[in-house]
Amino acid sequence: MTYEDFNSGWSYRRRVTPFQELGGTSGTDWTPVTLPHDALISTERHAEAPQGHTNGYFDGGAFEYRKVLTVPEEYRGMLVFLEFDGVYRDAVVSVNGALAGRHANGYSRFVVRVDPHLRFGADNELLVSCRTHLDSRWYAGCGIQRDVRLIVKNPAHLAVDGVRVTTPDVDEKTAVVEIAARVRNAGPVTSTLRLTAVVTDGEGVETAHGSAPVTLLPADEETARLRLLVDRPRLWSAQTPSRYFARVRLSDGDQTVDEVTIPFGIRTIRVDARRGLRVNGTEVKLRGACLHGDNGPLGAAAIGRAEERKVELLKAAGFNAIRSSHHPASSALLDACDRLGMYVMDESFDMWTQGKSDFDYSADFPEWWERDLEAMVAKDFNHPSVIFYSIGNEIPETGSPDGGRWSRRLAEKLRALDGTRLVTNGINGFVSVLDLVVDGMAKRRAEAAGAASDEQSAEGVNGMMNAIGEMMGQITASPMVSERTEESFAALDVAGMNYGESRYALDHELFPDRVIVGTETWPTVIDRNWDLVKKYPHVIGDFTWTGLDYLGETGIGVVKYPDAADGTQGFATPYPGLTAYCGDLDLTGHRRPVSYYREIVFGLRSEPYIAVRRPERHGAIAVATPWSWSDSLSSWTWPGFEGAPVHVEVYADADEVELLLDDEVVDRRPVGTERAFQADFETFYRPGKLVAVAYRKGMETGRTSLTPADDALELTLTTDRHELLAGTAEIAFVTVALTDGAGVVHNTRDREVRVTVSGSGTLQGLGSGAPVTEETFHHGFRHTFDGRALAVVRPTGTGTITLEAKAEGCVPVSLILTVTSSDQLLPGVTDKSATATDGSDVPMPA
Repeated sequence: MTYEDFNSGWSYRRRVTPFQELGGTSGTDWTPVTLPHDALISTERHAEAPQGHTNGYFDGGAFEYRKVLTVPEEYRGMLVFLEFDGVYRDAVVSVNGALAGRHANGYSRFVVRVDPHLRFGADNELLVSCRTHLDSRWYAGCGIQRDVRLIVKNPAHLAVDGVRVTTPDVDEKTAVVEIAARVRNAGPVTSTLRLTAVVTDGEGVETAHGSAPVTLLPADEETARLRLLVDRPRLWSAQTPSRYFARVRLSDGDQTVDEVTIPFGIRTIRVDARRGLRVNGTEVKLRGACLHGDNGPLGAAAIGRAEERKVELLKAAGFNAIRSSHHPASSALLDACDRLGMYVMDESFDMWTQGKSDFDYSADFPEWWERDLEAMVAKDFNHPSVIFYSIGNEIPETGSPDGGRWSRRLAEKLRALDGTRLVTNGINGFVSVLDLVVDGMAKRRAEAAGAASDEQSAEGVNGMMNAIGEMMGQITASPMVSERTEESFAALDVAGMNYGESRYALDHELFPDRVIVGTETWPTVIDRNWDLVKKYPHVIGDFTWTGLDYLGETGIGVVKYPDAADGTQGFATPYPGLTAYCGDLDLTGHRRPVSYYREIVFGLRSEPYIAVRRPERHGAIAVATPWSWSDSLSSWTWPGFEGAPVHVEVYADADEVELLLDDEVVDRRPVGTERAFQADFETFYRPGKLVAVAYRKGMETGRTSLTPADDALELTLTTDRHELLAGTAEIAFVTVALTDGAGVVHNTRDREVRVTVSGSGTLQGLGSGAPVTEETFHHGFRHTFDGRALAVVRPTGTGTITLEAKAEGCVPVSLILTVTSSDQLLPGVTDKSATATDGSDVPMPA
């Protein structure tokens, strides 16, 4: 048997059917590509793209991927599968012109058996087609966006995704590890096989082993179980992500016919309204981030290292949980969460039977929902990071009896597949009764807009935005919502509430046994929400919208200025809007001020943080949505604004903050006047060292400072890794910054940066954190945003990679990366027998 990385050697193009070619439509040339790959991200954006604000003004389209597979004669009589971790969307897989399989969902994993269509001892053409068009409320991309594996099995074998590990009984002294393996016999005769399992810890030390015979008739499939004991188990949690490895072998006499190694974690999950969420018996409050699927300059390609980096960045910013919004996570992301320690709420659907976009998944849902849930559980089961399954997001049906029925069907299906995890649903009470409030909402919006137009003040314009949030909160807490959502909530283990904090205290009285998690919340109210999370045991966490900025839903978090030249206001940003700009981290992974504010609210940071509102906007009418943060950044470099007024925000867990400039006191202000954990200062800009000192009860608790950049201008390159392993999961992220001689970023001297890559690698993407730009990711030039850009480099083989960057007024700089060979192992792939025929050389995990 083999388990092979199948990401290399593909090519792609815009899809053209034979009939279209006969009609005179010529197909584009095939372009070589390595998977995972997003075909849409390199296409041109334009203002006329239908519903462009939802997907970043990209058109849709149909694409096809091709690969030639040479199949050896010895594969005859074996079972050959292609495993796709995700193809967006409506995937059709053909082999030598014959339909081998199709899959509607763009995010769920599927397996296609291809051996009936193969020519053995010859070349075989594989084609995968996919399409997207007005089917998503955010940028979803298009293509084979996740990993692909080639799996070859003997007639007697372990079923694909057929080994599941549970830990039903755990204490400090001992853990029971139960291994359930689905064993198949596709051969013509009865076989008695032997199932053997060896459990090792993270250091490769054996901790348990067991064995049992399994007899199978022809065409039989049976589940064989082994119960093993691990002494003094090391428990998995986000704080201590200890993993074990179960090496499971199926043998026929002395011959190994199949083998797989499964990483798993030993941990327990309990929840109730009195004691909250407990992991391994310890209460946990979820510091959560909602997370869309794209990777910025890479589009929606879920390359292993890119998925891992997201988890690293979010954990460093203080999060301990992510919600995959609003679709199942990639295997690569889950594997990173297992290794690094991050709790996961894996979400299944953004719609059920009622559509949210013209051509979305709602038409496929009735036919495919069970297979989608089965695929999600098959992918997630052995990942200790996954503690929740979510059956939906803001589903309108949840406010109706039919929605209650669907809620039970989905929840019970998940429980039948996996009874070890909690089931939730991101219910927005406002959306659940939307049919009754549309008219009233339109009337109130018109009144608020009229008032804002009459007043033409920041208070008036933002009053309109605040009124929307307040109205949602009032409706969400209404008796109407309590009654209409009761059945849908009753189907869940934990009631997920989107923007439902107005129900937290109320439901403690109305539904005293209801456990709540804030599945989606405004970033601007994290101080109030976190107080509620800490106060109430039945409220187990908060998931902000969002952890990382993302493509599409353009401008929902951008602070807009109606008096500016473009006059933009409202939720969406017109073309060339690109990103939502509501993440704690921007599209490149750079932390924005809100991220540090949240870290202080969480109690994870004692040092204060300085954010300065852009002085060029001082006094202007600023329109902020509930997803917006102030238009500020942590910089005291504002040339040209000497003597101009400037607003300084200081975030601190303190009573007072004193602001000093070159050791002279500017002012001392109380914390919490406008927002908890924040002190605000009005002063005038003057270059110098700006220092903020936090005080509690008159005693200093921490200080921080900003120093202006000097006149020198340099390009600096900083990489997240200098050494890479050859393989399709690897990638390097290189930050390109405009700095002075001391490394201070010049945030006001943005300019075009040109990047070239040579040697054993390629420039996979070049981007910035700019939420509004006409620039693309696939060219080798990009303007910096607030002094920074991000280059993404992918290795093409072993050797060295040289990245060179140039910008006007700067000395060119370069950076060298080294790529070394290794056994290719995809994130989430747990069998290293890619070239083994009997499995005997499969190494134990280290």
